[in-house]
Amino acid sequence: MPMMLKRLRGAMPYIVTAALFTLGAFALYRLLSHVSMAEVGHLIRATPKSHILLALLCTVGGYAALAGYDWSALRFIGRKLPLPIVLAGSFLGYSIGNTVGAGPVTGGAVRYRIYSAMGLSAFDIAGISLFCSLSFGIGATLLGLGALAWHPHALGAVIAVPAHWIRWGAIAFVLFSLVILTIMAWRRSGVNLRGISLQMPGPALSLGQFFFTAAETILSAATLYILLPADQIGFATFLAVFSAAVMAGVLSHVPGGVGVFETVIVAALPHAIPPQEIAAGLLLYRFIYYILPFTLALAMLALGELRFVRHKITGPLVPLFQVGRALTPLAISAMTFVIGGVLMILPLLPPAAPMVDDLANMLPRIFLEGGVLISSAIGACLVVLAHGLLRRLSGAWWMTQAALLVALLASLPHRGHYGPSLVLVAACAILLATRREFHRRTRLTQDILGPRWCILMFCLALTLVMTLFLAHESGAAGGDRWWDWATVPEAARALRAAFISFLVMALLVVGYALRPGRLQHGLPGRSELARAAEIIDGQADPKANIALSNDKYLMFSDSFNSFLMYRIQRGSWVALHEPVGPEDEISGLLWAFQDAAHAAGAQPLFYGVRENSAPRWPDMGLAMHRLGEEAVLPLSRFDLEAERYHGLREAYHRACASGLSFEIVSPPHSPERLARLREISDAWGACRVSLGKRFSVGYFSSDYLNRMPLALVSSGGRIVGFAVFWTTSARSRASVDLIRYLPEYDGDFTTFLLTGLCLHCKAEGYQSVLLGTVALSGLETPRGVRLSNRLGAFIARHGVSFEEMARLRQRLEQFSPDWEPLFLALPPRANAKTTATDLLALINGPHPE
Repeated sequence: MPMMLKRLRGAMPYIVTAALFTLGAFALYRLLSHVSMAEVGHLIRATPKSHILLALLCTVGGYAALAGYDWSALRFIGRKLPLPIVLAGSFLGYSIGNTVGAGPVTGGAVRYRIYSAMGLSAFDIAGISLFCSLSFGIGATLLGLGALAWHPHALGAVIAVPAHWIRWGAIAFVLFSLVILTIMAWRRSGVNLRGISLQMPGPALSLGQFFFTAAETILSAATLYILLPADQIGFATFLAVFSAAVMAGVLSHVPGGVGVFETVIVAALPHAIPPQEIAAGLLLYRFIYYILPFTLALAMLALGELRFVRHKITGPLVPLFQVGRALTPLAISAMTFVIGGVLMILPLLPPAAPMVDDLANMLPRIFLEGGVLISSAIGACLVVLAHGLLRRLSGAWWMTQAALLVALLASLPHRGHYGPSLVLVAACAILLATRREFHRRTRLTQDILGPRWCILMFCLALTLVMTLFLAHESGAAGGDRWWDWATVPEAARALRAAFISFLVMALLVVGYALRPGRLQHGLPGRSELARAAEIIDGQADPKANIALSNDKYLMFSDSFNSFLMYRIQRGSWVALHEPVGPEDEISGLLWAFQDAAHAAGAQPLFYGVRENSAPRWPDMGLAMHRLGEEAVLPLSRFDLEAERYHGLREAYHRACASGLSFEIVSPPHSPERLARLREISDAWGACRVSLGKRFSVGYFSSDYLNRMPLALVSSGGRIVGFAVFWTTSARSRASVDLIRYLPEYDGDFTTFLLTGLCLHCKAEGYQSVLLGTVALSGLETPRGVRLSNRLGAFIARHGVSFEEMARLRQRLEQFSPDWEPLFLALPPRANAKTTATDLLALINGPHPE
């Protein structure tokens, strides 16, 4: 029962979103049930060009004001970026985010892709997202309430409250809010949300951000106001209605607020405005304020890809191009989904072009009917393929290109004009220009039934049903039951198209759902360990030797030339380090692991990844959290006789004088030696409450030790301590694992062993030595944002202590190493306590048998 409640709680936001969209769609259908679609089309075509031009100018101003959000947020956290980069990045982010349902409030995923490509940390981006969300919410609310105080009758059609109550309530709330905000700005107080502490900006920055919020809200409202009959309602009254509709759309979490926003607008505007004129204005508004900027963003991405292919981009354009590459899969996926939805909707509408009659006399009927059905089927296919494009799948790209070409051939006879065909040609060209971004070769069937995708397809299906009824219930088929529409040619054609759309979409989804997963968990056998050892030996970094301890699952690539090691702990799949193998296979393995985790209902975590892997994680929608640092000693500067190593030299010579000696021995090892090492390991463990890290460090196993070279420390010819010596054929870097020694040698044993290792490796021509890892080291707080590191704090309380890590760092500092950061890559909204609990269970728990 607790597990059922947990799953229900996790699904509740999606259930609420679906319910709100359903209610909005039903309300909108009731409000527009007597509207003729043909008349709406006529009103759109009759809109004065001057009105459209003014709406376009307001749209330009609105997106310029949106760029002010990010400019203010960057100033607040103390980060500076070139203004052209901020403007271009903001436009790309908001034009794509508004279309996919991630505007100023919910655009965290889009914003993360943008600013991580510009080099900002996850902490910085969290602060920017929170700043923009609070700015939009507070500014839009105060502006709407101010307009409502000026015209309290604006929402009279939807709120049954006396006008004077609305006015004084709005005035009181605005004044109270302004007083609180002024005090907080003056005192520089903080706001805490989801573990992120954000200090209130100063008065100047607060006023500037309110100006940007007010400008964007007013200009976006003016865009719609210009497209509506201007003599029926004042702008101040309309601004209150518009602000309420925007907030309702945002709170519903419906993508783009579609349905919810329109319902509030139609219901709240005066009944004197004909509903068909409101519908025409809303459609034009969606096209001008959303679709046109989105189309321009797609063109910018395609041009950027073409420029990169022809000429390597350098200089100040590099960050902008990185932003484009980070957003390309999301933008192309959204484009494909929208085109698929439109191709499914268009056949439901009665044809209005005069050329249709001429084509009916010139072409066989099968071409006309076939075009309708093919468009519907292709649209359903594109909706499903959009999911694969979001995951950069090469197969999805080829199938989408083929589907668009088939839809292009089928579009001409049905619609009778060339508008849709030109759109499809442009889509094919954009898709062709972005080909290099879709490089993954894997199945399309993983994670196809995720909750977000299910919600999108549910909303699309409901939109198709509503469009079908709106288009034909008030026409020739009006008054009949829907199953009697087959007697009306246009309605019958629409019914067949809708049936084909639902059938194709359902067959694809059910077919995907019934396919079994291919990832099986189990410890590797001898042949798999042998192959992993061959792959590791071809690498420069020896850390992957931890896989040979045989306590982790191995996920190999299709070519068996690379692998990824991981463990499963409750709802977390934790990969250790990056994949091992050729560079061109790394990305595919990362995506395959993430897809498999999502398909199993788990969260993917990548533990102990390095900073040079940072560009990979934003594309996968993951954030990086710093875990600690590892000490790397370049042997070119290691000289035990140098002055900086005076203390280390004395300790080493003192240990040698006491009879300690160091040597490296190669496998295989005799049973007598392994038995002695077992005694040492047991004695070492008996003196410790915690046996140390068991996930990122190996454990004592005769099989493991018998595969590896060993660093032995002896006294009087008897082994008193040892460590596993990690190396590869490249002989570039060396490291040690599983340091064990007798309790009486607890003093400077580790220092002596590491010194002996460095001297040996330098003599053998190695370039560097990895001395060890210090957890919770180097954690830092960015300017302007205090992100409480709940993950690190939880580990500190329940795992390793700061004091223990401080002693280890002090010991390693004797070697004057370089400190390289290590990170945990995880979903941005992962629960910190649950994640830390799973990681600690792996670190402190038993090894799998």
